[in-house]
Amino acid sequence: MKKALVVGGANGVGMSIATQLAKCENYEKIYIIDKVVVSGEFANPKFESIQFDLTSEDFSVFDGFRDIDTLMITAGFGKLSLFKDIAEQYITSSFSVNSVAPIRIIHHFMDKLLGKEDFRCGVMVSIAGFMSSPFFAVYGATKAALKIFIESVNVELEKGGSTNRILNVSPGSIKGTSFSNGKTDLSVTEAIADEIIAHLEAKDDLFIPQYEEIFKNVLARYQADFREEGRHSYEYKKTSKRV
Repeated sequence: MKKALVVGGANGVGMSIATQLAKCENYEKIYIIDKVVVSGEFANPKFESIQFDLTSEDFSVFDGFRDIDTLMITAGFGKLSLFKDIAEQYITSSFSVNSVAPIRIIHHFMDKLLGKEDFRCGVMVSIAGFMSSPFFAVYGATKAALKIFIESVNVELEKGGSTNRILNVSPGSIKGTSFSNGKTDLSVTEAIADEIIAHLEAKDDLFIPQYEEIFKNVLARYQADFREEGRHSYEYKKTSKRV
């Protein structure tokens, strides 16, 4: 029987992944670490909720999960704003939660990633980490750091003889989550949660939801002329009234 740890799993896609894993007969326990405990609305007999602040100095709590087979990190936050209007504390906390925390957590499980046993590991990154994103400059920078980290460590895993990989999940905007002051709706996020789990099981290293439908062309435009695509992104956010 398997056990999983979902970091940032008290709401949004993280909660959806935890819920879908709990439906699997071969998973007996789903640990959920978040800054808040799992609410009664999402209670499940397979869940064990642990409250933890990812801006903490001491990450030794993660040494207590040596029995897990799957690690999924979905914690993160961001807001649309011009860089000039962002407080300096927001910059620090963004990198602490979005970049440094996932890297530190994965470091605690490197022995499992390098081992001969199957270990599934994934991180919620963002398509914003692949290109310039006006109004999302800090958020995009935190996710770009994660992208390069994951790509680099995956090479080290391959060269070290491991078949395990870190999955980079890089979506665009996802409905049904608490991101950008939304509300968690598991009926909306169930499909993407199932896709993420499937990619984890396959030990894939990259999953971009809606790649063929949307982001293949977006990334091609960015590679052809990153300045023009940056301007397009700026105008899109303005005209769509996202800012």
